[in-house]
Amino acid sequence: MKIAIPNKGRLKDPVIQFLASVGVKGNFSDDRALIIPTNWEGVQLVMVRTEDIPSIVESGAAELGITGHDYVIESNSDIDELIKLDFGKSKIVLAVPVSWNIDKVEEIKDEIRIATKYYNIAKQYLEKKNIKAKIVKISGAAEVMPSLGAADAIIDVMSTGTTLKLHGLKPLDTILESSAVVIANRNWVKSEEADKINLLLTMMKGALMARNKKMIFMNVPDDKLDKVIASLPAMLSPTLSKLAKSEAWEVITVVDEDLIPDVIAKVKANGARDIVVVNIEKVVK
Repeated sequence: MKIAIPNKGRLKDPVIQFLASVGVKGNFSDDRALIIPTNWEGVQLVMVRTEDIPSIVESGAAELGITGHDYVIESNSDIDELIKLDFGKSKIVLAVPVSWNIDKVEEIKDEIRIATKYYNIAKQYLEKKNIKAKIVKISGAAEVMPSLGAADAIIDVMSTGTTLKLHGLKPLDTILESSAVVIANRNWVKSEEADKINLLLTMMKGALMARNKKMIFMNVPDDKLDKVIASLPAMLSPTLSKLAKSEAWEVITVVDEDLIPDVIAKVKANGARDIVVVNIEKVVK
């Protein structure tokens, strides 16, 4: 089974880190290799351009892929988006020079030139907004095109807006919100690799569920148990185990990381002791 992943760019490292959290680790002994074996028997990573991944998955050359939602839309590929990931978040925006002194798309009256690598997304957007424009198709950095005189405005990806600001541009309209996604060929359920794919998807979802969650263990005297349980959040309900030779219980629960200080303060005030907080790798439902 092959998983197509970015060979460079802003998604490469986060994708590799995510797969490692899932348990899939590539043998990157040769950075020039395009097909890399992993610690999962029969699973290989295919290192390709991020924008090519939807087409590669659609063709069946790779059963799964991880790319940006924006590239899925731009490619018009007939694939399934199976999991939305929590990284690679960005926006596709129409950005214009600050010197234009406009705040709305409707204020663009004259025909303009727009530089973009998102030709299909740009074409559909411009038609929808009834903007008269010539699309200048590029493959490199769009933000320099207005200052070079090659275009008047751009349609491009924006994460923080810092790069646009440095080039005298400002976002005028958000066209599309994007993040990294796991995609598959539409026939993956019928493929010979369906069981392996299902297992990998389960592990991916489990790794995502475990993000920013902690497991708390604590010992609670018998007469304090009700108060401690009442102060605990839990995925269903806390796990209780009677301690041997003691009038006390071990209480276990899973808590969002940002709630940890408040939870510890409450349970400690209600009588819990010997509190231990540990990381969680995966939560499989």
